[in-house]
Amino acid sequence: MEIKPITTYTGKVVPLFHDNIDTDQIIPKVHLKRISKSGFGPFAFDEWRYLEDGTDNPEFNPNKPEYRDATILITGDNFGCGSSREHAAWALKDYGFDIIIAGSFSDIFYMNCTKNAMLPIVLDNHVREYLAQAKSITVDLPNQTVFTDEHSYKFDIDETWKNKLIQGLDDIAVTLEYEDKIKSFEKNHSFMQN
Repeated sequence: MEIKPITTYTGKVVPLFHDNIDTDQIIPKVHLKRISKSGFGPFAFDEWRYLEDGTDNPEFNPNKPEYRDATILITGDNFGCGSSREHAAWALKDYGFDIIIAGSFSDIFYMNCTKNAMLPIVLDNHVREYLAQAKSITVDLPNQTVFTDEHSYKFDIDETWKNKLIQGLDDIAVTLEYEDKIKSFEKNHSFMQN
């Protein structure tokens, strides 16, 4: 999965206002048989997204024509609760979401978002309801602001995760920034030698 930096980002929004959307609703366990991070997008929200005959459910917001190609999901409280499966973040990223705005997140799911180049943002319900009416919104990550043409809203994010997302780094890339120090440590400590 390619990691693209998130700095100033403008995208189309889709509302999915349910509280307590769990990881099994995001990606049902029956679809967890892949061995890579990619390819889970077609199964995201599988039970809501498709009818029994496999066709698109016209009542599911992301399937509606006005929300097609949305890259910002606006949702309820406690998003990503349930199991700790990272597949849920993989499925949403593969579906095309880069930013998720919720009232709150499961702690593990929040971390899985940041590890997979998705920006999780916590905002109050009245703000989310307002943003859901906009066709698109802009997120300025360096200044931690979400805005429309008329209003702007600040959000909080840990500096570590903010910097990783701005620079487009994953955990491996962060570790490799210390490659010289790691090699030096290995060279200078006998327990690392045969």
